[in-house]
Amino acid sequence: MRSVDDTLNALQDELHAVEAALGEPDVASDLNRLRDLSRRHKELAEINNTWTALKAVQEDLTTAKEMFNETSGDDREQWRAEVNTFESRIAELEAALETLLLPRDPNVGRNVILEIRGAEGGEEANLFASDLASMYRRYAALRGWKFEVVEERESEQGGLDEGTYLIKGEDAWSRLAHEAGVHRVQRVPTTEAKGRVHTSSATVSVLPEAEEVDVDIDPSDLKIDVYRSSGPGGQSVNTTDSAVRVTHLPTGIVVSMQDEKSQIQNRAKALIVLRSRLLKAAQDAQDSELGDLKRSQLGSGGRSEKIRTYNFKENRVTDHRINLTHYSLDAVLAGDLDPYIDALLADLRARQLAESDGR
Repeated sequence: MRSVDDTLNALQDELHAVEAALGEPDVASDLNRLRDLSRRHKELAEINNTWTALKAVQEDLTTAKEMFNETSGDDREQWRAEVNTFESRIAELEAALETLLLPRDPNVGRNVILEIRGAEGGEEANLFASDLASMYRRYAALRGWKFEVVEERESEQGGLDEGTYLIKGEDAWSRLAHEAGVHRVQRVPTTEAKGRVHTSSATVSVLPEAEEVDVDIDPSDLKIDVYRSSGPGGQSVNTTDSAVRVTHLPTGIVVSMQDEKSQIQNRAKALIVLRSRLLKAAQDAQDSELGDLKRSQLGSGGRSEKIRTYNFKENRVTDHRINLTHYSLDAVLAGDLDPYIDALLADLRARQLAESDGR
């Protein structure tokens, strides 16, 4: 069985090979290869830098232990403190290296396509979907990400029937991937005269933004329809056929876009979303027989399939996947999602490490 040092030596050799390949003249003109090599270089460099730092601290620890054994009095106590510091740092670096050596998510570093829809609960579900969109917009601002509206379709009472957003940030995928699923809300709707708590739900899907070099779409595989944009309740909001519906014939995936006044702009946005759906569907097909991102993430959209509950009466938010509850609903809706996302990432890392140890 290969030792950790053997693995790290092999990865260091790969890093040198990737650096050499990046210096080849023809790589700059091959966008696919340049992108893949650049991403791999970043991964390998992080592993190598961590390993180099670990070896340096291990040498410092050896020296500190020798000095501790050779000195006395105040000097000995100072070296004892140095030993403790180096041992603590080694533990941190070993944990970081262990995480870096886990299987990498192929979408790390990508931007995110976020889709939010009202599900069960009628107009209350649409109003909650609007709350979720605002929550993610605020979270993106707190993280320093760029949040762009691809399309929003307002419901009759000012909620969100459907929203599609592009979130740009280096760690956007890593931190948002686990937001996909059914989000349940428990609160008294504004239309409820007797003050009874209703339960509704909205769905969130998270897709990695696909670049044109990721997905090659044959124009002959597309059926493109144009029609007049409509607003809440179906009323016309545009006197020209600017809305676009793109159907990918081989998969049956349909993307409609009407947010822009220009047919060309709506078509461009529809293709962005289509490429992302096709990329993730292809990735899912490699990982499982489901092959359908929406079904795996969202199920039927029913409240019983919830991943998280937002209870307004108790000011409570519960993530059911890790049984985590905080009484901080106001803060969460203001974008303070890190306590949940950090816990989900820690849980994922623990499960990956357990699987790695069991192999």
